[in-house]
Amino acid sequence: MSATPEAPTKKSGGIRDLGKMFGSGQSSGRQVGILGALVVIIILFQILTGGLTLDPVNLINLVNQNVYVLILAIGMVMVIIAGHIDLSVGSVAAFVGIIVATSMNSWHFPWPIAILLGLVIGAAIGAWQGFWVAYVGVPAFVVTLAGMLIFRGGNQFIGNSATVPVPDAYTWIGGGFIPDFGPDFGYSNGTLILGLLAALALIWQEVRARRTQTLMGAEKAPLWVSVVKLVIVEAVVIYATYLFATGRPGTSFPDSGIILGALILIYAFVTKSTTFGRHVYAVGGNWRAAELSGVKIKRINFFVMMNMSILASVAGMISVARSVASGPGDGVGWELDAIAAVFIGGAAVAGGIGTIGGTIIGGLVIAILNNGLQLLGVGVDRVQIIKGLVLLVAVGVDVYSRKQGRPSLIGRFSRNRDVSAPIDRPSVSPTDSVEETSRSQSTTPN
Repeated sequence: MSATPEAPTKKSGGIRDLGKMFGSGQSSGRQVGILGALVVIIILFQILTGGLTLDPVNLINLVNQNVYVLILAIGMVMVIIAGHIDLSVGSVAAFVGIIVATSMNSWHFPWPIAILLGLVIGAAIGAWQGFWVAYVGVPAFVVTLAGMLIFRGGNQFIGNSATVPVPDAYTWIGGGFIPDFGPDFGYSNGTLILGLLAALALIWQEVRARRTQTLMGAEKAPLWVSVVKLVIVEAVVIYATYLFATGRPGTSFPDSGIILGALILIYAFVTKSTTFGRHVYAVGGNWRAAELSGVKIKRINFFVMMNMSILASVAGMISVARSVASGPGDGVGWELDAIAAVFIGGAAVAGGIGTIGGTIIGGLVIAILNNGLQLLGVGVDRVQIIKGLVLLVAVGVDVYSRKQGRPSLIGRFSRNRDVSAPIDRPSVSPTDSVEETSRSQSTTPN
């Protein structure tokens, strides 16, 4: 009687186990790679600017100036994972912003009602564009290009191409800070408490993840790897808390940053742990297989587009609050920064791959580049050239690697250590056919 050969034992220890620190697979490899690039960029600009990059005042301004792009990127990554693109987000943000500002300035709406109005308008715009994409079958590129023109014109029509101010009570969502309280220790007590809660939450999340893996019998990284990971992450959180808590008097961690953090947590959960999130990945990876599996493709496409416009309305309202007014120049070019953040963060051009965490890292790369180059006095023209080159290289490396059937550089390094590690790429092979890659989901019966 022949014995069944035993599966080869996986090697463990040292650098091999460090590869499990942030997960495995192609998207995780790209995420670790871009995280390393972000660290290098921060250190480089910290040296070149003489320490201004990590100055508390600059960090607070950095958050306030880039929250809207990161919020847009959260929605955009879901759109791109599903295999679409949205060019209208900047115009939608501006359109909602001018209506909200007008409702408070001219119609005398209380600011909570004005915010609710903005969210409803964003949802209506998303439903309109989602209907054309999902149920009529017009490609999202065309629908949102039309939306970019329509809502940009709507912004200028409603506001008469003029600036509309907003009341001071409304500006907290874009320019407010965590209120200070308690004894004066020379730090923002509210920011210190927020940092402490974040540090404890990260520990709880790691412990919970290891307990879940144990109960499910899944492979997990050695304990020392989790400890090293927590030490690194906790050090970053504690240092960031210190920087934000030591800003000039009257400032602390921005309220807009808290809104962004809440959205990151919500959408990370949605994309990772819900049926809807899994269906978004399925539609982007292989919509034919998703259809055969019972996924309601039209419904997924509709809600992905609708969600994007709702987040665009949030970004628009935060920007208006920070600027204390809405104007005809709001939202110009925002969609380009959001799309760049998604692709730099590791999303695949063909869809099916991308993460909220990677997108936030990509958005921070864009933000640090903008901020650092401005601190160095680099002109706007050269800033645009550099950002374009960064985007082109990031996407070019991804497309080339996928055409060659290989993971990214980090993934290739990991593959040499553990050949059994899976690569989470879409099941659809790359193709040069426009008809194939466009994947018109609206042709499906559901």
